[in-house]
Amino acid sequence: MRKVRDYDAELKALGNKAKTLKAKKVQQLGELVASTGADALDADVLAGALLHIVAEAQVEANREAWRSDGAAFFQRRGRKSGKGDTGDGQGTSETATSSSQS
Repeated sequence: MRKVRDYDAELKALGNKAKTLKAKKVQQLGELVASTGADALDADVLAGALLHIVAEAQVEANREAWRSDGAAFFQRRGRKSGKGDTGDGQGTSETATSSSQS
């Protein structure tokens, strides 16, 4: 005799798993914002910067440069073993300050 499948239970389990994965993604994005020092920016500034990045992401050269910078950031973070991000946070804010004054 065939075993009856409980589609409702399977659907509920998949929904719960999707919620868990989404919550994990949101948490990781928040940690990324904090680790790069971007949490010091106003929400409006950060949102605007992200919108500009999304618009510029259509250019493959931009994405490749960002990818290599991101990989280097994570490699440095791994070597520091969780210590503060004094080098990255200061460099980012100096760049942002000089860009806004131009």
